Amino acid sequence: MNRQVVLFHLREAAEELNRTVAAVDRKDSYDVEEFRAAMGHLYHHLNTAWNGRDQTDEEFAECTDESFRRFRKFPREPELFLE
Repeated sequence: MNRQVVLFHLREAAEELNRTVAAVDRKDSYDVEEFRAAMGHLYHHLNTAWNGRDQTDEEFAECTDESFRRFRKFPREPELFLE
């Protein structure tokens, strides 16, 4: 597991989660479109932390379009014991 890649994405996800919690808490007018964008960003980083955990540093730095699309997909349920 590439800890640097995983930590990067987990930190990004944590920042988004904290930002979203604070915004929902303070804004009476927080709407579904803001929530949708925030959750998309959050899931992107959570999914990429998991799916890209074995990337090399070079693969992480290069970040091809194909890798971006593949890593951001939600993991299969058996991988995370969700079934």
